[in-house]
Amino acid sequence: MALANRTPSSNRYTADSSLSKAYELCRKETAQWAKTFYIGTLLLPPLKRKAIWAIYVWCRRTDELMDSQEAQSKSVEELSDRLNKWEDRTRAIFEGRIDNELDAVMQDTIERFPQSIQPYLDMIEGQRMDLKRHRYETFEELQLYCYRVAGTVGLMTQGVLGVDSAYTSAPWSSCPDPSEAAIALGIANQLTNILRDVGEDRGRGRIYLPLEDLKRFNYSEADLMAGTINNQWKNLMKFQLKRAREWFAKSEEGVRWLSADARWPVWTSLRLYRGILDSIEKLDYDVFNNRAYVNRWLKLLDLPFSYLISQAR
Repeated sequence: MALANRTPSSNRYTADSSLSKAYELCRKETAQWAKTFYIGTLLLPPLKRKAIWAIYVWCRRTDELMDSQEAQSKSVEELSDRLNKWEDRTRAIFEGRIDNELDAVMQDTIERFPQSIQPYLDMIEGQRMDLKRHRYETFEELQLYCYRVAGTVGLMTQGVLGVDSAYTSAPWSSCPDPSEAAIALGIANQLTNILRDVGEDRGRGRIYLPLEDLKRFNYSEADLMAGTINNQWKNLMKFQLKRAREWFAKSEEGVRWLSADARWPVWTSLRLYRGILDSIEKLDYDVFNNRAYVNRWLKLLDLPFSYLISQAR
């Protein structure tokens, strides 16, 4: 299989050694930066897990264009130029032109699991939203952002995970749209990220909690920037956690129709990521001075429970 349209043989990637090395780099990066997500991927068959690692690294690199420490020193014009070049490079990958190891594993993934380029372009557009705005007045506005930066991940990965053969023969009236369920899980994950990272985001001058919700609970932007924890803040966070859990619930019906070898991994990732919301509650909603996470022993303990759930419709 040809992996690059380049003439010098010394610059060509091979299907064995270079690709294996590139996938291993993706595995390590996923394990380092997405520990909860990584546990779920290990439950997938080898080809599927490698594809998911490649997609994760592409998404992380996209996010880093705007959110890395180095990016913070760049001007809006420089960041915009970065995103434009990244979009051009992404289009080139889908056209079969590659320049480095990440390009190679992405092209290999696309060949093995054909998919549309649109979710990738939508995610880049989500990063462009961060160039223009640091506040969201309503949840409807925030929902679009969450779709672009995270709901798209569900669309990128659904072709890799696959659906159960029973889905195609079941009455459509009883089956959820797999794309809608995939998007819902991505949005749920992003809402969880937003709640976990409130303190970190304020340091960048960003508030992702809808301003209409702050007003509803009589909690000001100044309170948030100061890290004020009071009853108004706790009630605001309870409302946000409830909303995030509702989006996780929307995704569950779709997970039940995934292919047999994908249900356990996805249920595991869903339940563990949703567990971050429980951790926020245990911190008494102090996400300004603490980072919510799920303890490793709880992750391991949850594996058999996720497995049992994955076996039922």
